[in-house]
Amino acid sequence: MNQADLQALRNPLLVLAAVALIGALAVYYSGRLMVSARQQLAQQQVQLKDARTRLQKSGEEKNIIVRYIDGFRQLERTGFVGDEQRIDWLDGLRLANQQADLFGVDYQIGAQKSYAFASEFSPGSLALNESAMRVRFRLLHEADLGRFFDALAREGAGIFTIDQCQLRRIDTGGVIRYQPNVSAECDLSWITVRVGAGGAQKKP
Repeated sequence: MNQADLQALRNPLLVLAAVALIGALAVYYSGRLMVSARQQLAQQQVQLKDARTRLQKSGEEKNIIVRYIDGFRQLERTGFVGDEQRIDWLDGLRLANQQADLFGVDYQIGAQKSYAFASEFSPGSLALNESAMRVRFRLLHEADLGRFFDALAREGAGIFTIDQCQLRRIDTGGVIRYQPNVSAECDLSWITVRVGAGGAQKKP
């Protein structure tokens, strides 16, 4: 090949080199695009999986709420969930006294405090509280004690525990008639729970 031939091939060679360079760049760029697309696809798959998981959990939470909402509302109505319903407690005492056919009930209520045995139930974010109440009443006979507390529980005025009771015989002087023969003094704990509370709510 002479100088003239090389001169004639110069432009085609330059074009070929440019085309080869452009092709190499295109292949490299396509590879980068493919890697980026794969990364985006992987991220979207992770996001889709997370979204499905959240959707599944939300569906499960909804099912749990639907399943237990009636029971939760019932606990609210009975005064176990939420603020103390002391007026309901006193109404319950009055009605239980009437149903058990007793001779009246005296009471004293202490301040609300944290439930002493709350840790045994692992309540988590729930705050279990209690208010101590001492009740004094008179009975015709010992069996009236159980009838009174059964009637109090049926009233649905709240959740309570009986801590202790003391019974004393009343001296009637041997007179036989419809009158109290036994005096009772009992300590109760009215239990309430607050949802999402950090601790007991103090009340007078």
